Amino acid sequence: MTQSIDQIMRIAPVIPVIVIDRVEDAVPMAEALVAGGLPVLEVTLRTPAALDAIAAMKTVPGAVVGAGTVLNQLDLNKSIDAGAEFIVSPGITAGLCKAAIDNGIPFLPGTANASDIMLGMDMGLSRFKFFPAATSGGIPALKALAGPFGGIRFCPTGGITPATAPEWLALDPVLCVGGSWVVPPGPLDPVRIEALAREASALSGH
Repeated sequence: MTQSIDQIMRIAPVIPVIVIDRVEDAVPMAEALVAGGLPVLEVTLRTPAALDAIAAMKTVPGAVVGAGTVLNQLDLNKSIDAGAEFIVSPGITAGLCKAAIDNGIPFLPGTANASDIMLGMDMGLSRFKFFPAATSGGIPALKALAGPFGGIRFCPTGGITPATAPEWLALDPVLCVGGSWVVPPGPLDPVRIEALAREASALSGH
């Protein structure tokens, strides 16, 4: 049974935003994140290893694996073929929205303005990634943007840190945040990743 994007966003306070270079890191990385309490994983399509990593991470019990940096319908189709359970995009287009809806896959498009939210609402969407969060005016901007859109909920992503995450999570329109700090660059260190995930999973705002 496919979970809705709303259900996925409510599983944990932080969705790790993952840039993965080595497919062999995928399973131990996912195991560490799930063990630390962050089962929802966004694998960005920024590296050649991404699609194979999605397929590998899907084998980890408890992991809910999605594709990020999905820019067009080709990316969407490849992500679905790899087994992605949800789709995240830095922006929104009518074509990508329609393709996601037609495929029945949970979709979280990025937005930093009212027009994009209205476009998404026209397509039947009510959940968005506020991106890039820190450089699009931060918390004051999201508060102002959320004002006219009562039922809309967000996952702010971009420039969020363990120090600022609780401030974002305290906002009513925010269900979770996206963060890359949980998976630091460099050689894979599952022990450290699990520790960072455990700290992130304990964050709350509401």
